[in-house]
Amino acid sequence: MKPLNVTGERSEAGLESLGKVHFIGIGGVGMSAVARIMVARGVPVSGSDAKNLPVMDDLAAAGARISVGYDAENLGDAQTVVAGSAIRADNPELAAAREAGLPVLHRSEALAATMGEDVVVTVAGTHGKSTTTSMVTVLLQGAGLDPSFAIGANVPALGVNAAHGQSGIFVAEADESDGSFLNYRPRIAVVTNVEPDHLDHYGTAEAVYESFDRFTALLPADGVLIACADDAGARSLAERTRARGNTRVVLYGTEEGADLVLHDGGPGQVAVSGPAGQHEISLQVPGRHNALNAAAAFAVAGELGVEAGAAAAALAGFSGAARRFELKGEGGGVRVYDDYAHHPTEVRAALTAARSVAAGHKVHVLFQPHLFSRTREFSKDFAEALNLADTALVLDVYPAREDPIPGVTSQLIADHLGSGGRLVAAAEAVQAIAGAASEGDIVLTVGAGDVTAYGPLIVEALRG
Repeated sequence: MKPLNVTGERSEAGLESLGKVHFIGIGGVGMSAVARIMVARGVPVSGSDAKNLPVMDDLAAAGARISVGYDAENLGDAQTVVAGSAIRADNPELAAAREAGLPVLHRSEALAATMGEDVVVTVAGTHGKSTTTSMVTVLLQGAGLDPSFAIGANVPALGVNAAHGQSGIFVAEADESDGSFLNYRPRIAVVTNVEPDHLDHYGTAEAVYESFDRFTALLPADGVLIACADDAGARSLAERTRARGNTRVVLYGTEEGADLVLHDGGPGQVAVSGPAGQHEISLQVPGRHNALNAAAAFAVAGELGVEAGAAAAALAGFSGAARRFELKGEGGGVRVYDDYAHHPTEVRAALTAARSVAAGHKVHVLFQPHLFSRTREFSKDFAEALNLADTALVLDVYPAREDPIPGVTSQLIADHLGSGGRLVAAAEAVQAIAGAASEGDIVLTVGAGDVTAYGPLIVEALRG
C-alpha cells in the first residue's frame, strides 16, 4: 500500500475569491466550525445568531465580528453569505443578501472552499461519521501530524470541533442528509455504512444508494474508498465502485474479503491485521461499532503514511465525541450516559454498548424520536432496538424542521415495545427513569433532539 503524497502546500485562491464572508446562524456546530477555520486562514468573517452562544465568544476573540439577533444591517460590507440549514427564507439577513445579489453558500460549499489544495479526507455514512472523523483527527495529531479538521460534534480530546492545521491534510465529516456531501472533492473517502435514512429529503431508499455512488465517483484516479466490509450497504457500494474500475477500494472489518481485518481482543482491546502486520489497539469507547470505526481510522492513517504502531498507540488516546455514549454523571451507583443515536441501527449499537458496560446489571433508556417522517418509516425498528433495554421510556417526537404528520406520534413506537416499555410524558420522564434504576445499572438518554438536557436532571434525581 503506497501512501498518498502529502505536500503540505496550500492554495488560498478559493478563499480569496469569497472576500468578506458573513455567516447567518454562526452559532451552530457546523457553521461555527467553518467560520473558525476561515478566520484562522485569514478570511474577514462576520456572523450572527438568534442567541449568544459560547462559541460566538470564541469566534469574536479570534477576530470575527459577531452580532446577536438577526438584522439586515449585520451584513455590513459582506461579499459572500453562508446560511445555516435552519435559516428560514424570510430571515432579514438572508432576504437582504438575496436582494443585494450576494452569493449565498450552503455550509458545505463554504467548507469546501476552505479546503483549498489540501489532501482531503471525508468521512460519510448513515451512522458513525462524527466518531470516525474524530478518531482520524485524534490519531493524526497523536502521530505528530497537524491536520485541519471540521467535525459535527465537539470532541473533548481536541477541545474544539474544528481547527486550522499546518500539515496540508484536511479531515471533514461529510453529511449525506441533504446531499451536501457531494460538494467535497476528497482524495480519501471513508464510508462507514449505507442505509435508508433522511427519506424526507431523498424520497426512496434507491435515491440514498444512488447519492453514495455519486459520492464515490468524486474520487480522483489516485484516490481511495475505505469502506466497511461488515455493512451490507457499504460493501455493496464498494463492489459497485470497484466495478467502475477507476478507484482503489480498501475494505475493513471482520467479514471475509476485508483488506484490514478486525479481531476481538477482549474488553477494551481489539487488533487489526493487514499488509503492515497485526497491531493491538486499546480503546476507551465501548461497542463493536466503535471498534469498526477505529479500524477505519487505522486504514486512513496507513493511506497517509503513518506507521502502524504509531497509529495504534494514538488511537488509545481517543476518549469519545460529545453525545456519543458520553458520560453525564453518576448518582446512587447508577451511571448516566447520553447518545445522539436517532436511527434504529444507531439505537441498537448504543444499547448493545450499554449492555457491555453494565456488565450484568440493567439498562434503562429514555428515547426521543427525531422527525415525524423517520418515526413513520422506522417505528417498528425503533421498538425492536429499544427492547434490548430492561426499561424503555419514549418521549414525544422531536419535530426539528418538520411539521406534524397526521397519525404519526411516538405511540407508533410504544405499540411495539415489550413489558418494560411505554410512552412517557416529559413532566414525569426524569423521575420515572431514575426510579427504575438501581445501583450498578446504566441509564441512557438517546436521540437527536432536546432529550440530551435530561441527563443532568436524571443524575440530580439519582443523587437526591
